[in-house]
Amino acid sequence: MTRYQHLANLLAERIEQGLYRHGEKLPSVRSLSREHGVSISTVQQAYQTLENLQLIIPQPRSGYFIAPRKAQPPVPAMSSPVQRPVEITQWDEVNTLLADHHDKSLIAFGSGAPDVSQPSLKPLWREMSRIVQHNPCDVLGYDELSGRQDLREQIARVMLDSETVIAADDIVITNGCHSAIAIALLAVCKPGDIVAVESPCYYGTMQMLRGFNIKAIEIPTDPDTGISIEALELALEQWPIKGVILVPNCNNPLGFIMPDARKRAVLSLAQRHDIVIFEDDIYGELAREYPRPRTIKSWDIDGRVLLCSSFTKSIAPGLRVGWIVPGRYRDRVLHMKYATSSTSVPAMQMAVTAFIRDGHYHRHVRRMRLIYQHNMETWTCWVRQYFPCDICVTRPQGSFMLWIELPEMVDMVCVAKQLCRLKIQVAPGSLFSASGKYRNCLRINCALPLTEKNREALRQLGEAVSIAME
Repeated sequence: MTRYQHLANLLAERIEQGLYRHGEKLPSVRSLSREHGVSISTVQQAYQTLENLQLIIPQPRSGYFIAPRKAQPPVPAMSSPVQRPVEITQWDEVNTLLADHHDKSLIAFGSGAPDVSQPSLKPLWREMSRIVQHNPCDVLGYDELSGRQDLREQIARVMLDSETVIAADDIVITNGCHSAIAIALLAVCKPGDIVAVESPCYYGTMQMLRGFNIKAIEIPTDPDTGISIEALELALEQWPIKGVILVPNCNNPLGFIMPDARKRAVLSLAQRHDIVIFEDDIYGELAREYPRPRTIKSWDIDGRVLLCSSFTKSIAPGLRVGWIVPGRYRDRVLHMKYATSSTSVPAMQMAVTAFIRDGHYHRHVRRMRLIYQHNMETWTCWVRQYFPCDICVTRPQGSFMLWIELPEMVDMVCVAKQLCRLKIQVAPGSLFSASGKYRNCLRINCALPLTEKNREALRQLGEAVSIAME
């Protein structure tokens, strides 16, 4: 973190704690420079950051003052979905959302794309070019079914940060995390089976279950601590559930990191009821704190946790490099991979291997953690400024997804259709439910750049919500 960012964070904390009150004048640039032993330009940059966050207001010839602010919105309450197996709906809406991603004229608040514009990715582009030029036979040939050995070795090293100790031979490379979860489900489940999911749950996972004719049972989920162990246990006692899909680290869409005690508890529950855990760790590397949080897989002793992840969110989605740690299901996973997609693309695997091996990956991830943290704070401040008071907003512990709960009378499905005319795309909360719940919620992608154009679009979104409330 740079000096000005550190100073801005320190001042922001003091403002949040009430040490500076509304309308109070902040110390002058020179006095703050002397107090913290930093340059005047560092203080000016810090104040500029706080101004962008709507925390302070500059007044000509007078200095900086604490800005008037709305109260911090509360966090949404634990969800309360219908706890019975249901067939998943919403495909037409999801298909429309996916089609809109390629419309460059849209402001895509509803997308899940990371920021791929950072200079820390330049070594990857150079490596891709070098590989294509100097390894034509490897690039154009078939890969081994489990993926390149050198890439699996690098992934095993990366996963040590999450205290997940595995060997390269424990890993199977896939075409992204979506493919990893699909293969894992096909290896364990058959049509008509029931799988438990967090509620709300990522719509891509929902549509995967729909495509495989697997029913979902939504389990109440807390925006701070994750899936309700008690509700999951009750569901396991009532229904023949085959497994549970969890995103315990930087959850999509709620942003929580499940505490270690609850991760161990859900694993213990899975052991008692002999079910599988499909663990989606795609956002784990983007946790705000370092070292990054542990995976449930790190406590797995009998191979019932199928850990799925990829470099889609931590590097770029176009790489399509993901993996499974399949545990006891390795043979079935290899068979399902061969049956559905055969081998993976060698060129991208080679490029990612070099990117990690040469130290560029960890530098890039450290940079993105800071950028996403700053973006999340700014977007949250803008939401507080432009949205009505009667809302609830999550407090993500990493990544770049923000979940907003609006009053019950707001139908974001209808609002989303109106916003299309303004070239603004949002993801209504109903997409994240098997039964179409959460119509009064939406998810916002905070990886979008902090431009005036995007800020104005958020203001228009807030205005549309206000009109819907009236």
